[in-house]
Amino acid sequence: MICGIDPGKTGALCFYYSGVKEKHTFVEVHDMPVFDKELNAVALANLFKEFTPRHTYIESINSFGMGKQSAFNFGQGYGVIKGVLATLEIPYSLVTPSKWKRHFSLGRDKSASRQLATRLFPKNADDFKRAKDDGRAEAVLIAQWGRDNESL
Repeated sequence: MICGIDPGKTGALCFYYSGVKEKHTFVEVHDMPVFDKELNAVALANLFKEFTPRHTYIESINSFGMGKQSAFNFGQGYGVIKGVLATLEIPYSLVTPSKWKRHFSLGRDKSASRQLATRLFPKNADDFKRAKDDGRAEAVLIAQWGRDNESL
């Protein structure tokens, strides 16, 4: 099992399991756990204890274009994610949006990410049906990118 993370308060996590045959592939998608407008480190750690991936892929983005407070909050949440992974000794890699999106021939259109995630994982279509579900779709695609680029 691997994990893909679209970080941030409106982000999500995807726990991606791929069996020997592709028909045994499935994903478990969770919204980023937030409590009182902050990333909930305890809930995040509990998710990683329940679904312990062998590797996690985190979208690496910068704060360019964010206001000071937004950048601070985002950086704080990003640090929580990395801290939880380090504490639980779960290895992770960072991947830029341009890198994983290029792999799928995606641009900036978030609805295209939702459409692709629905096409790749039709059993999870309800997870991606709303416009605000783009974080879920992108977490799934980040996990798929990780799976496609792993050297086994």
